Amino acid sequence: MPAGNTTERYGWVSAGLHWLIAIVVVGLFWLGWWMVDLSYYDDWYTLAPHIHRSVGILLIAAMILRLLWRWLSPPPPALASHSRFERAAAHMAHGLLYVLIFVAGITGYLISTADGSGIDVFDWFTVPSVTGEVKRMEDWAGSVHYWVTWAIIALAVLHALGAVKHHVVDRDETLRRMLGLRPR
Repeated sequence: MPAGNTTERYGWVSAGLHWLIAIVVVGLFWLGWWMVDLSYYDDWYTLAPHIHRSVGILLIAAMILRLLWRWLSPPPPALASHSRFERAAAHMAHGLLYVLIFVAGITGYLISTADGSGIDVFDWFTVPSVTGEVKRMEDWAGSVHYWVTWAIIALAVLHALGAVKHHVVDRDETLRRMLGLRPR
């Protein structure tokens, strides 16, 4: 499998970033959903949010890298067997996933920096607050973050169902191209 994309399939860089980001998004969603119910006396009370924030910052970096790579190595064109509707829906879903992931990252950052403090990323470096202390910013950013992350998961499920439909029903190469498998 080549590093860059070809006209026939995705390269290992695009495929690797795709699957890494997919796993991280699902993991962050689960961790966020789980950690909001932790009590002050739970051992994970401070560790879970630290992990969530740190991985969230790294996810934004991976998304920026993915966008740069997409510009340097464009994805293969849609298969000729795909209908005009399928092409438009896929294009819209991918674009919306990118936007929503960035919105989730930005609102997560705003929640964490609303008190003027930075985000310590696994004790490796700190991302400073660019807003300083802003009263109630964590409230509105938290609401947006909550709904956007649910939208990401819903859209990701549709995306996965579409891939399965292409593989099982249409029996085309859509999923195989992202898995790095040879054409049938």
